[in-house]
Amino acid sequence: MRVLLVEDEERLANTIARGLRREGMAVDVVLDGRAALNKAAVNSYDVVVLDRNLPVVHGDEVCRQLVSKQTLARILMLTAAGSIEDRCGGLDLGADDYLPKPFALQELIARIRALGRRAVPPVPPVLRMGDLVLDPARHVAERGSVDLGLTKKEFALLEVLLSAEGKVVSTEELLEKVWDENTDPFTNVVRVTIMTLRRKIGDPPLIETVTGVGYKI
Repeated sequence: MRVLLVEDEERLANTIARGLRREGMAVDVVLDGRAALNKAAVNSYDVVVLDRNLPVVHGDEVCRQLVSKQTLARILMLTAAGSIEDRCGGLDLGADDYLPKPFALQELIARIRALGRRAVPPVPPVLRMGDLVLDPARHVAERGSVDLGLTKKEFALLEVLLSAEGKVVSTEELLEKVWDENTDPFTNVVRVTIMTLRRKIGDPPLIETVTGVGYKI
């Protein structure tokens, strides 16, 4: 899952980003509304975590523009104001969810995962392919009821492949959804991670290489 985090308090933004990355999410961080709109214009995100009180371009206007452009990203608004009027105001702008500050990181993670499942097409909470089972909420990946012992990136990569339901996923899309914008586009990190993931999943093999295109399950 790829997340755009828009938060002008840099220390808080970095703390949240570290927590989301520990969950295997690819996270891009920006500190103002204009930068958020620029990022959303060139990258595809599953969820945008959007602070409401932003400099340069207010969070309300960012939300309004993202909704008007019919972005597929789900929008979770954050604010220090927790009144009913504030919550309704954010939702009326087109946000999909609303979380007042201060909040528990685990609640934010759970809400982001819930919004990710509401993407188009909808993704089931537990992903299965034969005897392979992946539960993102509990961070469990098993084959034949045996834990696979996946790293965060291996887990996230497997989640993207299973969510594609047999469709081919390109190397570029895997880089975009599992890593982040700081990853070298010419790196072999996808190939290496696929190799170790195949070894851990075992036989019979489930991940197929589509030469010149990408990978599929």
